[in-house]
Amino acid sequence: MATIKTIGILTSGGDAPGMNAAIRAVTRAAIYNGFRVMGIKRGYYGLVYNEIGEFDTKSVSNIIQQGGTILKTARCKEFTTVEGRRAAYENMCRHQIDALVVIGGDGSLSGARIFAEEYNIAIVGLPGTIDNDLGGTDSTIGYDTALNTIVEAVDKIRDTATSHERLFFVEVMGHMAGYLALNGAIASGAEAAIIPEMETEIDQLADLVSRGFRKSKNSAIVLVAENPETGGAMGLAERVRREFPEYDARVTILGHLQRGGSPTAADRILASRMGAQAITALIEGQRNVMIGIRNGELVYTPFAQATKHKCKLDATAIEIVKMLSI
Repeated sequence: MATIKTIGILTSGGDAPGMNAAIRAVTRAAIYNGFRVMGIKRGYYGLVYNEIGEFDTKSVSNIIQQGGTILKTARCKEFTTVEGRRAAYENMCRHQIDALVVIGGDGSLSGARIFAEEYNIAIVGLPGTIDNDLGGTDSTIGYDTALNTIVEAVDKIRDTATSHERLFFVEVMGHMAGYLALNGAIASGAEAAIIPEMETEIDQLADLVSRGFRKSKNSAIVLVAENPETGGAMGLAERVRREFPEYDARVTILGHLQRGGSPTAADRILASRMGAQAITALIEGQRNVMIGIRNGELVYTPFAQATKHKCKLDATAIEIVKMLSI
């Protein structure tokens, strides 16, 4: 595996806007540098079940503006087993694939780490997730687009909230991370953000009510990060009905709306830079690292660190939401 001639590329886990831009960048940067490229369909599932075909520059034409992923994505229980990973490795050998570029989130990169350790494979990861919950990078591919989708939705919900003088809980994704909720609240002018990172510190719902948002406003919007422990927005709305019946609380769950749509310019640029850097990393002899961005510079982070060390929320951002909602 010392000499890399063929690079496989796959997208895994939840889709994120900008994945196609990353696929395009990896493919063309690889071909530009003299490598052969193999596209692997449906993530690790396609690697296990041999859904693999050669990519050329035309394979990635006219996709930079498209949401989703042309390579498709799927969960793969088989890849979590020793037997499944053995089949995946055998298919890599069958197609003479010497290295992999894996685009995905926490679970995808964790799988890449295990696979790389078992078979001594050179793998480079790209952080493709709207949750922005990976260590070693200031932003992930898809996060900016999802954030803009949230802001657009909340702007529309506010019209109804104001007209009917209601308290709206808007649930956003995040996989137990509050980045979308917190920054979405700042960008949309929401009255509060209820996030997992603050759970053990205060009762966020009681704090919201105690601050007396009704004193200066007839309506309010609260962004809520999805959270199975609290029941998310639905759970909070039920609490309001029990504990604060004077408020007319409603719920909007944005759900998979946040994953779709054409990627923003920021996500297209980020995905393109990271995709090209993935090939540079392989040329440099890097292996089993994720490409991240820190203060505008592309950096390498080992998989173990990227998947175990979450980014810390900026405490001042929480105060900004409170300060600006008076």
